[in-house]
Amino acid sequence: MNQQIIINLPVQNLEKSKGFFTSLGYGLDSQVSSEDVAMVIIAQDRIHVMLTTERFFQSLIDKPMMSARQANELVLCLSCESREELHGLIAKASAAGARIPHPPEDHGFMLDQGFEDLDGHLWNLVWMAADGRG
Repeated sequence: MNQQIIINLPVQNLEKSKGFFTSLGYGLDSQVSSEDVAMVIIAQDRIHVMLTTERFFQSLIDKPMMSARQANELVLCLSCESREELHGLIAKASAAGARIPHPPEDHGFMLDQGFEDLDGHLWNLVWMAADGRG
């Protein structure tokens, strides 16, 4: 089996979160689905996000769960293949209810911008020129 990244994220409203991520163009894995979980396919066979109800997420850990709206422990960063893909995902996220915390940062060879999903999890999108010059 090839190694994959599966990120578990607690969400307040599973149905709304599923709608948010599918509006960005990501698919759902129907085999991994219940009233408490939904698997979002970010990159087939490589990157998946397991959306879990807060109740279910709490059952997986033995520490208090923090609210991503109150504090951040991490930023999820995804690479984009083009500037257009990055701008398109930001536009879709914004239209689906995401908060956009800062304007795009364009360094010529690299472009990045982020969004906060419906539960406050921070996602950063980055595009880098293949030759490093933009």
